[in-house]
Amino acid sequence: MQLLYADEQGHMYDYGLGAVGRTGDRLVEIMDEDMMELPSGASLTLLPGSAPVGMDKHGDFKLLRQVPGDGGPAIAVGALLPQGYTRTLLPGYRRQADQMLPLLGFAAVAWWEGRVYVAAVRTDDPDRWDPVHYNSIDLPRLVQDRLDRAPQNRVLAQLAHCALEYSCYTAQNIFYSRWEGGLPMSPVCNARCLGCISLQPAECCPSPQTRLNFRPTCNEAYEVAIHHLRYASEGIISFGQGCEGEPALAADDIAQVIGAVRQKISRGTINMNSNAGYKHGVDKICRSGLDSLRVSLISAREQVYQAYYRPRDYQLADVAESIRIARSLGVYVSLNLLVLPGLNDREAEIEALVKFINDNGVNKVQLRNLNIDPDYFFSRVPADSEICGVDRLIETLRNTPGLELGNFSRPVT
Repeated sequence: MQLLYADEQGHMYDYGLGAVGRTGDRLVEIMDEDMMELPSGASLTLLPGSAPVGMDKHGDFKLLRQVPGDGGPAIAVGALLPQGYTRTLLPGYRRQADQMLPLLGFAAVAWWEGRVYVAAVRTDDPDRWDPVHYNSIDLPRLVQDRLDRAPQNRVLAQLAHCALEYSCYTAQNIFYSRWEGGLPMSPVCNARCLGCISLQPAECCPSPQTRLNFRPTCNEAYEVAIHHLRYASEGIISFGQGCEGEPALAADDIAQVIGAVRQKISRGTINMNSNAGYKHGVDKICRSGLDSLRVSLISAREQVYQAYYRPRDYQLADVAESIRIARSLGVYVSLNLLVLPGLNDREAEIEALVKFINDNGVNKVQLRNLNIDPDYFFSRVPADSEICGVDRLIETLRNTPGLELGNFSRPVT
């Protein structure tokens, strides 16, 4: 496996150094068994302000500052994976500029026998989230047709913006009338996640999208929900999207919308993506007819959890209680596990996670590559105990009795 890097113009090069990856703050040699050929839907990207690290024939790490020959800066390269794949190593690089990486989930890459390989493993069937199904030539027309039929609906206008400007797949599904469709409801949040994609402090990296800046009415939300569940193939309506805060804080409105929808139609799945910190809100929404709850989690250890989520008024114990409440009411519960090589795959993290799953009756773990600058993350979040590897994490979860493992929410029957 050879080092793959680029120049400032984005031209890719391989060089006479072995490929190197990273787990936590540790550089490691990339082995053949770590890699798979770059899958369809993945893309290569530069790591701005970062120089690649390779390994020479003596097994020593070498920082490549310049492109051999022309002398221009050498730029580290990573891959962005499509849904359905979980990265196992970060790119091997060293920061050369005082700037944070954008909020993307970079994975290590290498060059071998004329092809690009990536440090990843397939953990779900990626077909539904393959980019080939999105951003079609007829999408703008489909969006405009829906807006023309409901010109006063601000939720549809928000979803149209997310679909066309951010290429959000759950927003696009609303206009394609299929699969999982997003329904944002809450402009406020009770956490301050380091990797929040809709709201970042001014001194941090810019958010890739803007947060909902109004509180939708129940009628606006009902109109979107009833249409999607009535007409969408294997339809799911999901509260708690990337463009909003914490949906449980809008519990009164969401419960009213769910109740009204279920008076008219039993078809489809109603899901909520939540940090589950606001127990009263989760309880109320579950009792209104919620089918599934996906709970964001980065660690089942309090110190690590607090350092990442920085919750305003709740603790990890409240999250656990919300899950138990949901399960007692027959709601299917998944963990949206934010995976970062060098954090979740430590021995203490794996043990705590399995205990959390068993203690609270979790049905499924959905693996999600965390989009964040690793240097920024590990300077703020504690990480200790032996690193076992993401493969070990995945194997342990697959062998946990009664637990499903994947990457996506699916219809609940």
